[in-house]
Amino acid sequence: MKRRDGLLALLALPLAAAAQTAPRPDQVARFGAGHAAAHRGDLAVLRKLIAGGADVNARDSHGRTPLHVATFARQRGAIAVLADARADLGQLDNDRYDAVTIAAVADDEETLRLLLARGASARLTTSRYDGTALIAAAHLGHDGVVRQLIQAGAPLDHVNNLHWTAVIEAVVLGDGGSRHQATLKALLDAGASTKLADRQGRTPLQLARDRGYEAMVRLLQAAGGH
Repeated sequence: MKRRDGLLALLALPLAAAAQTAPRPDQVARFGAGHAAAHRGDLAVLRKLIAGGADVNARDSHGRTPLHVATFARQRGAIAVLADARADLGQLDNDRYDAVTIAAVADDEETLRLLLARGASARLTTSRYDGTALIAAAHLGHDGVVRQLIQAGAPLDHVNNLHWTAVIEAVVLGDGGSRHQATLKALLDAGASTKLADRQGRTPLQLARDRGYEAMVRLLQAAGGH
């Protein structure tokens, strides 16, 4: 791996993980009633608050809505109640993450499936990297999530502010293992570009060759990469 790529990979992973950290216990202790009910999955209290006029899009000090909190906590019943109450499924928190990206980073396929079924979008630009849920999932090798997002119409060739696509991230930030291979295959099968290059003009095939990821090299060659 080139030195610059290695530094970027090392920087990107902890930053993404930090942005995707669930609320800490001290933060949970300061939640308002709606956030607390969403975090616990207390549907009776949540419904009572909503019936009383509570703001379903209220924000905590980190910009998280009850939907964000419920997604972090995998409280799918609370997500359904909030969606029924017309909560904004596309709200971004202070780190510019929506519920879809939170579920994608967590490799939480069931919660993602629920969000998408309720109308959440896989097309939003999210995160400090101006990326997408698809790019985040490809970075982490969450192949099942990637397939769901593709099916939901996620933009295959979005370029983030690192000048990386989902295909490039699957290579550059992946480990070359089976899940990143499956991620890459899903992207290529869906028609993702093999020609979009990084800032240095290196294509996904060149990047895979540089890393010795032979299985990825074969996938990219079969898809017409050069």
